[in-house]
Amino acid sequence: MRHIVFALCLFFAVPARAEIEAARDLMDKGKFSEAMKELLPAARSGNADAEELIGVMYAMGLGVERDDRRAFEWYLRSSMKGHPGAQSGVGWYYEIGRGMESPDLVRAYVWYVLSAIGGDPDAAISQEEVVKKMTPEQIAQGDILIDDYRVWLYPFR
Repeated sequence: MRHIVFALCLFFAVPARAEIEAARDLMDKGKFSEAMKELLPAARSGNADAEELIGVMYAMGLGVERDDRRAFEWYLRSSMKGHPGAQSGVGWYYEIGRGMESPDLVRAYVWYVLSAIGGDPDAAISQEEVVKKMTPEQIAQGDILIDDYRVWLYPFR
């Protein structure tokens, strides 16, 4: 039975991966509207890579009108699935406060640390920069949240 489930997972994963690669190629060529058409089905079915790329498109206004709230929401969806690039994006939005009422350094710190745990090499630099702006109390608050998220997002790290 496990072999059947594994085969089905591979069967359904390959088309999503192909759609995402096709979308990346289209983005490289500047064909952002076409890339969005490739990404939306995969993103709507929960693919973290597709969600993150849509977040990038909204954050930068690539083929769509720049929309910080939508960018943040797409990044957040992907982040909750452990996508390190999207986690850095969420951290950046919290740090800058763009599209929000105000910056939230505690949450920025949390997402940068989680992104670093997930393997994003630039996240550690962002983490160092945001810590410079924080009080010891804010860092302690962030550490509590990091412990809560880490066991859920990265149970084996």
